[in-house]
Amino acid sequence: MPIVAQSTETTDWVSRFADEVIEESERRAPGKPVVVASGLSPSGPIHLGNLREVMTPHLVADEIRRRGHQVRHLISWDDYDRYRKVPKGIAGVDEETWAEHIGKPLTSVPAPEGSPHPNWAEHFKAAMIESLAELGVEFDGISQTEQYTSGAYREQILHAMRHRNEIDAILDQYRTKKTAKKQQQKPQDEAELEAEEGSGAASEDDGSSGSAGYFPYKPYCGDCGKDLTTVTSYDDDTTELSYTCTACGFTETVRLSEFNRGKLVWKVDWPMRWAYEGVVFEPSGVDHSSPGSSFQVGGQIVGIFGGKQPIGPMYAFVGISGMAKMSSSRGGVPTPADALKIMEPQLLRWLYARRRPNQSFKIAFDQEIQRLYDEWDKLAAKVTEGAALPGDVAAYTRAVGTAAGELPKTPRPLPYRTLASVADITAGHEDQALRILSELDPEQPLAGLDEARPRYDRAEAWINTHVPADQRTIVRDEPDAELLKSLDEASQQSVRLLLDGLADHWSLDGLTHLVYGVPKVQAGFPADATPKELPAEIKTAQRTFFALLYHLLVGRDTGPRLPTLLLAVGQDRVRHLLGE
Repeated sequence: MPIVAQSTETTDWVSRFADEVIEESERRAPGKPVVVASGLSPSGPIHLGNLREVMTPHLVADEIRRRGHQVRHLISWDDYDRYRKVPKGIAGVDEETWAEHIGKPLTSVPAPEGSPHPNWAEHFKAAMIESLAELGVEFDGISQTEQYTSGAYREQILHAMRHRNEIDAILDQYRTKKTAKKQQQKPQDEAELEAEEGSGAASEDDGSSGSAGYFPYKPYCGDCGKDLTTVTSYDDDTTELSYTCTACGFTETVRLSEFNRGKLVWKVDWPMRWAYEGVVFEPSGVDHSSPGSSFQVGGQIVGIFGGKQPIGPMYAFVGISGMAKMSSSRGGVPTPADALKIMEPQLLRWLYARRRPNQSFKIAFDQEIQRLYDEWDKLAAKVTEGAALPGDVAAYTRAVGTAAGELPKTPRPLPYRTLASVADITAGHEDQALRILSELDPEQPLAGLDEARPRYDRAEAWINTHVPADQRTIVRDEPDAELLKSLDEASQQSVRLLLDGLADHWSLDGLTHLVYGVPKVQAGFPADATPKELPAEIKTAQRTFFALLYHLLVGRDTGPRLPTLLLAVGQDRVRHLLGE
């Protein structure tokens, strides 16, 4: 059954934008489906920063669907953009060989070696499409290669050429500020930099101006296939256009009314599409929203095409923590597919839903992911109990499903940090993992690992790909005889108290009570005494006791949570390693 959003009881950012978009759509196109849009450039791996370009309108579109309205979420694949440069660290790509294709449309560049896809653009689109399906994002994809080469935009192109002087006048307002603008702005990512440069030459982003005048259209060369072309003449009546390729020297005269091998430059292309598709809502990145940038300039140019600028927020940067390892090997930042290998779709959706678009946030690939999962599980418990704040309920509801229904979930969502510890200790032995997880709650043991999946698989993937080898847990084979022999009387007593209580406390909760209780009992307090009832010295004693156990079990000062570690090692082996 569809999930009913609690929009009337919340003031979350998604509901507010949905209100505005519905009202604006009724004003512009009454009775027609609401149109929201995103644009993605498959010039390389489409990363988690680009995902905000999709998730922001997706969440708004989904809220509109929940309210019973028809809505289309368009994703324009900018696959007819020029191949700007060879990304570093792409498997199956030789930088020198692929550099020969710079200037061609992305769909005319070969896919990396070994790829099953027909070209560069399709290779990188495929991974994103798969991730969006897993995230529950419903959209209508539009290939700009198909649009341009089919002649779908022919009338819009001819219209832009007829009104090139008006477009030039608008753009000219910002050209004197161009140098200062470029010095002030730091592009958020390659896709935004590419969009700013558009399909023009590397030094131009708004078309070519020369002795023949300004032209907002750039052909791809009929000989070398690149966009390093200059329009030398154009006749409005006959639509005859002549160009010269500066790369290979090829010249050609064509009728633009019949010619489909070229595109409008970016700052004209984007507003043209707003008008063509009737877009009401589309967010834009920081650089697209700066004075003189494509979103601001597009707001003036869109009127030439008889349209209006969409409403939509400027979205902020999405940071990454714990990706040094991946960055060095790939030369890039992680993609949604990378994130979905180590976290469930619900958590990733929640990270985008709970922050307003203009708020930056980080996606954790390091130890922070365990804290994020703890926070998520606490929120889930509060929602179940009816104790969560309305805005938090709204973010949670948007994370766990869409208007079409709930996303597939883990039947028994055990704590992520516990699952990670078990995966770490068992090193791929599923029978051992099931044994340990079944002992977490002896009254409700797992019938099989599938009950803990896919969360268990995500935690295992995180351990195997993002935890350095020197931080992995290796349980001792034999007792540390020298350390055991050196223990003073108090330390020996603490170990004995633990061993004496193992059998009666062999569960996650029981062992948690036991390991925290031993120092309390040694100090003369009840094992269940609360922190308020204890002196500060007890915390120090607990840390000392924990460090001793870690040394005796894994030979380090720290490790997985002790209750989980003890369960993983097993009662007989714990007794052996602690000298019994």
